[in-house]
Amino acid sequence: MIVSVASGKGGTGKTLVATSLAHALKGTMPVTLLDCDVEEPNDHIYMRARLVSSEPVNIPVPFVDESRCITCGMCHDVCAFNAIAVLGSAVLVFKDLCHGCGACSRFCPVGAITEAPHEIGVVEVGDADGTRFVDGVLTIGQPMAPPIIRQVKKHTGTEGVTIIDTSPGTSCPVVEAVKGSDFCILVTEPTPFGLSDLRLAVETVRELGLRHGVIINRVGVGDARTEAYCSAEGIPVLMTIPLDERIARFYSRGVPLLEALPEYRQRFAELYGRIGELLS
Repeated sequence: MIVSVASGKGGTGKTLVATSLAHALKGTMPVTLLDCDVEEPNDHIYMRARLVSSEPVNIPVPFVDESRCITCGMCHDVCAFNAIAVLGSAVLVFKDLCHGCGACSRFCPVGAITEAPHEIGVVEVGDADGTRFVDGVLTIGQPMAPPIIRQVKKHTGTEGVTIIDTSPGTSCPVVEAVKGSDFCILVTEPTPFGLSDLRLAVETVRELGLRHGVIINRVGVGDARTEAYCSAEGIPVLMTIPLDERIARFYSRGVPLLEALPEYRQRFAELYGRIGELLS
């Protein structure tokens, strides 16, 4: 089973849920945790992962042979991302805008454009006390997370459960991370901002055709409108987590929730069972 964990906004407790679910299930089945929040991965802190290997992630970017180029402008015309420009007799390539689609080299009429690898980040593989752990790290300044997310997802487990922690929001990196999941957990908080962004997240997963449910974190800080929305939309509320200063204190020190408050182990095990029931 592949379970993704997403949220419409940051700071709702998405990583708390993903890592706690991994801790609750390890030892009962094979568990793989993929941290696809490649701009700010931090699951390794709460999993205490030991990273054993790292591999670069590259995208192909154009290299122009000026001796063959006729500056016809075809490469610029076919580039949907404005990553290549022709100014007089010069061809300028903007690597950070390139998506590696290969259109410029394919349509160059004189074969003046080839492709060279451009590193945009790395994928790290390790172990977290029996849990298979993989994360992606986008190089600072690079704008494109999806190619790294795709590389991370190639490590999806073939047995047991794979848990995918995504970046916050509903943009392209989130879509790339959650698509193909069997179930998506949406983590929110009972505040007006939380509800507003939850609505966007629900629209996104529905558009992707993903089964989904909601975990409401920090219950007690807001009101009951989030639960009312879920009820009206027929969205199951899988779990509620109360506003608890102890959770915040332990979390800020990098202490896993299930280690700090063992009573949550059974709750997260039951969460996985509830997801299985919803999928059956």
